[in-house]
Amino acid sequence: MNQLNVVAVDELDLSVAPFTWSFAAARRAEIDAHFEARRRQTPELWNGRVLLMSECALRERTLRGTFFETDFASFLAWRDWGGPDQTITNCFAMGALRTTDGAFLVGVMGKHTANAGCIYFPAGTPEPADIVGTKVDLESNVMREVTEETGLTAADLVRRPGWRAVVDGARIALFKVLEADVVADDLRARILGHLAQETQPEFSDIRIVRGRGDLDPNMPGFVAAFLRQSLD
Repeated sequence: MNQLNVVAVDELDLSVAPFTWSFAAARRAEIDAHFEARRRQTPELWNGRVLLMSECALRERTLRGTFFETDFASFLAWRDWGGPDQTITNCFAMGALRTTDGAFLVGVMGKHTANAGCIYFPAGTPEPADIVGTKVDLESNVMREVTEETGLTAADLVRRPGWRAVVDGARIALFKVLEADVVADDLRARILGHLAQETQPEFSDIRIVRGRGDLDPNMPGFVAAFLRQSLD
């Protein structure tokens, strides 16, 4: 597994602007065919609207970037094909749930999702609902995803200042540490109770990470990098 660097970020300056993505236009037929093939495997996939970055810079603990809107099918093809347009970045936020006993909680993605079996913190690709004026609000994005995927709300969690970023090729994962005032076993039980009430929950299970021995090969490199640093 690649050793990725974790960088402290104090400020996000993220805007949105119109952008014509030549990859999506030039390979439309291939993209549509790829999405239909993926839907035959996972019928629950939905071709909604998402936000990707056309430009970005991470300097002096500030991430600046410009997002544009595209369809999920184009994003999925670009991701599945290894990011053939290297000018584009997938920047997203993850809610790093931490408990009073120092553990982190992560979820196993359900079979009906595009990332089935992967082990993540709550997260989601930014979407138009995250646009406020001309800016993209990833703090609201991550809290929405945490609530949708775990049932936890802002009242249950303390948001730590700043972010930690992991740059992994064409991905920038931004981790927001969210602290719960309970121990890991109790928080896991609460989230599992929420999942049991959902018709089709995003997570099929919740794992507790107390140390490096709890890292799993199904964790993406950027998740493992964040956990390794945080657990040192």
